[in-house]
Amino acid sequence: MRRLLLLLLIIVVALGGLWWLRAPLGERVFTQIAQARAGRNAMASYGDGLTLVFCGTGSPVPDPQRGEACLMVQAGDNLLLIDGGDGGVRKLAGFGVPLGGLDAVLLTHLHSDHIEGLAPALLLRWTGSAATTPLPLIGPPGTSDVAAGYNLMLKADAGYRTAHHGAAIVPPGGGQFAGQDLPAGVVWNSGGLVITAFEVNHAPVAPAYGYRIQYKGRTVVVSGDTAATPAMAQAAKGADVLVHEALQPRLVAALTRGLTAAGQPRTAQITRDILTYHTTPEQAATAAAEAGVQMLMLTHIVPQLPSRFFEAAFLGDASQRFSGSIRIARDGSVLHLPAGNREIAEDRL
Repeated sequence: MRRLLLLLLIIVVALGGLWWLRAPLGERVFTQIAQARAGRNAMASYGDGLTLVFCGTGSPVPDPQRGEACLMVQAGDNLLLIDGGDGGVRKLAGFGVPLGGLDAVLLTHLHSDHIEGLAPALLLRWTGSAATTPLPLIGPPGTSDVAAGYNLMLKADAGYRTAHHGAAIVPPGGGQFAGQDLPAGVVWNSGGLVITAFEVNHAPVAPAYGYRIQYKGRTVVVSGDTAATPAMAQAAKGADVLVHEALQPRLVAALTRGLTAAGQPRTAQITRDILTYHTTPEQAATAAAEAGVQMLMLTHIVPQLPSRFFEAAFLGDASQRFSGSIRIARDGSVLHLPAGNREIAEDRL
């Protein structure tokens, strides 16, 4: 018993000593971590090909695990974002993806959950490369208004940053967007990367775009937000991957019942309304089968899935409609399609 008490006393004293040393120990550990992480490039290990990083796989429904709509595309010397919902771009920076080389942002449509997180993209590109020119913001009609609104909102901020850090770090001219309203068709053609916008059905939001992305024989189609539409299978014909939004009505109905019982009829009505302009996992699987793609990657997940346990309920019978791979994207999911073959490598940042 005495030995046991002595051992406990030694442990208590040792722990007490560590407690008093927590400040210098914490600083030392933090320094080591910071030096290892600062300036890292999480994309350096991927070879030539088409690489997708899912930076926001959620929706306007609050979800601590998912940012709002955001997808990064890297192909050769091209680095672009498709949409910039809240939290998505910040996650990219946290994953170790440098955005100084960001070439442009493409918007599928102008819903708030696809545009309200764009400011970090502008700042990280500006400070990361000492950019002297505006960042192109490309999308359907109305995109130039979004750019103008951001420029007005951030006008004072841009001036403060140049005054503080100096023109060599944050030159005048780099802290703003250049909006471009473009019709459906080719919206990007540079360095072998060709991106074509096509119209989808997200009424009353119109026009809303999906994108067909092609690079060195590899093709990915991104749906944007849409109800089930024949345009999707047509646009995705022969693609390697179909990245498609997904909403499971049976799970959303449970939210509707809960909101109604809680005396929140207006929010309950919104959960009914959203059923009309989104696609179910089963419908997305049908489109993937008709298009003949290798993989279906689901994103813009509605409703929130608290854990992977609920993924089977979310997917329903999608696997019976599409025999290829079906994945549910998470923030940090990576797909790499190497140039010159049919491989699809999956990773996670």
